[in-house]
Amino acid sequence: MSIFDFLKGEFIDVIHWTDDSRDRLVWRFERHGHAIKYGAKLTVREGQAAVFIHEGQLADVFTPGLYMLETNNMPVMTTLQHWDHGFKSPFMSEIYFVATTRFTDLKWGTKNPIILRDPEFGPVRVRAFGTYSIRVKDPAKFLVEIVGTDGEFTMDEISFQIRNIIVQEFSRVIASSGIPVLDMAANTSDLGKLIATEISPALDAYGLSLPELYIENISLPPAVEKALDKRTSMGLAGDLGAYTQYSAAEAMTSAATQPGGGMGAGIGAGMGMAMGAQMARGPWGAMPAAASPNLGAAPMTQTAPSAVPPPPPPVEHVWHIAKAGETFGPFSKADMGRKAASGELTRETHVWTAGQDGWMKAEDVTELAQLFTVLPPPPPPGV
Repeated sequence: MSIFDFLKGEFIDVIHWTDDSRDRLVWRFERHGHAIKYGAKLTVREGQAAVFIHEGQLADVFTPGLYMLETNNMPVMTTLQHWDHGFKSPFMSEIYFVATTRFTDLKWGTKNPIILRDPEFGPVRVRAFGTYSIRVKDPAKFLVEIVGTDGEFTMDEISFQIRNIIVQEFSRVIASSGIPVLDMAANTSDLGKLIATEISPALDAYGLSLPELYIENISLPPAVEKALDKRTSMGLAGDLGAYTQYSAAEAMTSAATQPGGGMGAGIGAGMGMAMGAQMARGPWGAMPAAASPNLGAAPMTQTAPSAVPPPPPPVEHVWHIAKAGETFGPFSKADMGRKAASGELTRETHVWTAGQDGWMKAEDVTELAQLFTVLPPPPPPGV
């Protein structure tokens, strides 16, 4: 190698960084085997910052622009000036490039469900997930607090910590917000802004900011969602009759898809037709002509089934008796019969039962008057 090539390798004229990885936050300019020349050009592009470390201490932060490293605190570190060190500079000077652009489409989500008190459903568990973006706001603080001496720092190395902070603040805000679960979908934008504001102090300590946080979905446990779906289906059905017809049609469809679907479909069809005919009948069992299956025939009248269920048993009355300004009872009809036989109940005794308009004499009550005619009257004279 010629002396010209040697000198060309020893001097660095331009220091810069280009990156297309989309996940690298910090990159250290490598200086192993060469030195930073006094008067070298430092190029910092938009979306970057350069942090100069001299002898282990943070010396300066360069924002986007072109710089000449000519200040007195910039060491002259060419190996040509340090023969006694074997062409090795004794100065420890480094330049770290920090990406200050937004890192977008980062994912967050609740690992475990959050328990909160809903004003409508009571205690419920919810899960949530979404996306966020992050940006380095203070390169010097970020380098000191997070990166350290790491020569290549990526977003993956800090995303887990940021996700933990987001989930912690989301759990606290959502549990204390008092917003009903059914109304959270309409408030996700405001919740995202509120959570981002609450997270800002914690990220400021790292030299980071959270420009955006989006809540894509807040979900309930499967059992609660199933109950809500059923409630919604009943609301859409309108009245019970329409819902019953809808259920019968669903049963027919489900039966047809099962093994032996022909038989299941036939049974389901019979049930559906019987249910439809039962609902179409009037209160006396007659089917309107328009609902008759035979559209070309004369109107048909459906006779009542031969097996008519018996009517419910009559309700037995119980009675109260009034004597000397006091009320006694209640007594069943059998009790009243015994009292009539013993003389405690006479025709002049005042009695009352539910549905009766005031107190009445026992002889004026048809049901009780029979109690006084149990014994046969005396035979007529001359017989």
